[in-house]
Amino acid sequence: MTPSPLTVGFDLDMTLIDSRPGIKAAFLVLAAETGVTIDTDLVVSRLGPPLEQEIAHWFPADEVSATAARYREIYPSYAITPALAMPGARESVEAIRKLGGRTIVVTAKYEPNAKLHLAHLGIEPDVVVGDLWAEQKAVALREHGATVYVGDHVGDVRGARAADAVSVAVATGPCDADELRAAGAHTVLASLTELPAWLDAYAKRTGS
Repeated sequence: MTPSPLTVGFDLDMTLIDSRPGIKAAFLVLAAETGVTIDTDLVVSRLGPPLEQEIAHWFPADEVSATAARYREIYPSYAITPALAMPGARESVEAIRKLGGRTIVVTAKYEPNAKLHLAHLGIEPDVVVGDLWAEQKAVALREHGATVYVGDHVGDVRGARAADAVSVAVATGPCDADELRAAGAHTVLASLTELPAWLDAYAKRTGS
């Protein structure tokens, strides 16, 4: 029986990309448009969960859906260009390619905006799936046969475990290494710069 190719999933914000400058800029525009005071530094300190959860901290419940839709309209003009690739992001995707594997990005971000980020930064996964958070991510991970999922948030750990995938956590987002371990991460790395070496060892161990 031919073994399945190595398939590795990644979260997006604060895993593959540092989207904080652009998200802050987009929220500043939203605040100016609506007249609502938004602590944008607080917003970017807790990236990970779906946009609607963040919007609900600042707007009444009956305005959340429309406000989120407006934010997504604003986003491409203000948030794409300022974002940066996280250290090791491109190298990690290339390491998977060299191993004959596939890369899938599974994120809570609105999928069209996620694709804009990746295209702008020249990061080329095989598949991008948006609008999934925490355990919901397991749906896409299972569908595409991912055996590893890399993320920076405890929600990413939960998603990996729900998919019976190896949870590799990077302590580059709002959750520190202890939180990620407590959530059940199998491995915690300081950043993606450590992932290519981990992948080599994993591929040798599993025959991927």
